[in-house]
Amino acid sequence: MRLNIPLALTLGRVAAIPVVLALFYVDWPHARQWACVLFVLAAITDWLDGYLARRWNQTSKFGAFLDPVADKLLVAVSLVMLLRDQPGSIMAILVAIIIGREITISALREWLAELGQRTTVAVSSIGKIKTGFQMTAIGMLIWQQPFFGLPIYEIGYVLLFAAAALTIWSMVIYLKAAWPLLKESMPQ
Repeated sequence: MRLNIPLALTLGRVAAIPVVLALFYVDWPHARQWACVLFVLAAITDWLDGYLARRWNQTSKFGAFLDPVADKLLVAVSLVMLLRDQPGSIMAILVAIIIGREITISALREWLAELGQRTTVAVSSIGKIKTGFQMTAIGMLIWQQPFFGLPIYEIGYVLLFAAAALTIWSMVIYLKAAWPLLKESMPQ
């Protein structure tokens, strides 16, 4: 495996996860805000690494595997971290919806790949919009403090509801696309 910039960005996203986690919990002034900045930079690499890999023709099977794993790890760890910080049934439901969808779609893609039908559930525009809402919401929830008088945490919480709704919508789209193959595979 040859290391290139897109792959280094993906690996950097994975490496950022424990740092975001540590910054979130240390008792230093502005540590949460630094955790947010690092989270946002990692989230940007989710788009940038794929863009650069395609543009520079530096795609690889390992990069194609690691990119969604890095994204899902960053999101899942951050959501669990936020849930632990502000436990509550509504937050737990939102976190379960988002993480549950990620597990379901990952398993579906794996199964479809075994059938040679991986492209049946290609990333949709709703999935990309969902990711944008999700990353923005998580970043705002990590930041927590008002910013120029704006209630950042509260805005992030509302955006997390939108992200959860988009999460369900995108999962329905994926399952609908895969339904003919799922139906075929069910025991009679």
